[in-house]
Amino acid sequence: MATYITLIRFTERGAKNIKKSAARAREFCKSAEKQGVKVQAQYWTTGGCDGVLILSANDGNKVLRCLAGLTATGNVKTETMSAFDATEFTAITSA
Repeated sequence: MATYITLIRFTERGAKNIKKSAARAREFCKSAEKQGVKVQAQYWTTGGCDGVLILSANDGNKVLRCLAGLTATGNVKTETMSAFDATEFTAITSA
């Protein structure tokens, strides 16, 4: 299972419509599920980022396509990182 952590930053448009952010997030979750992507967690944050997503799918390309659709809405910019649990990390570093 491919896991990704995505940092979210509002665009000017997204910040202007911040009151609609929770509704947009619910729609994103529905869309992600239809694309075979599980939203494991979604948080709004303070500091350098406005939010964090934790996503997983059986194919990493599904996650990346899903995020491309999210950024295409124009409300957010994303920065995405692959994430590994201890077992996955051990397998990577043992090779």
